[in-house]
Amino acid sequence: MGHGKIESTIFVGFNSRVVALDRQNGEVLWQWKAPKGTGYVAVLLDGDRLVVSVEGYTYCLDPATGNEIWFNPLSGTGTGVPCLASARGGCSGSHLLGASDYERGKGSHVSPSHPPE
Repeated sequence: MGHGKIESTIFVGFNSRVVALDRQNGEVLWQWKAPKGTGYVAVLLDGDRLVVSVEGYTYCLDPATGNEIWFNPLSGTGTGVPCLASARGGCSGSHLLGASDYERGKGSHVSPSHPPE
């Protein structure tokens, strides 16, 4: 899958795994399992990088292939449910902002305590 196909890909994270799916037909394009950490997976598409965090163990994957680019254990920061954010790719969690919305000037983080104006 070339980088032009990233726009046609959905990334699903659960159970220490990330699965890339074709958004047109649901076909599995690739799968990856975190070598460290278990449980909830935060996933953030940040341009040409897919940042994945499992209990704080943070990985950068190539979104086209699922190949690991780098790993940072974030030693000394503890463990828990991660939250990821980027000016390029939005944020992970219950309130999401897509990169295309950000680039079109709709980039505002909306939460129940901060409704849109």
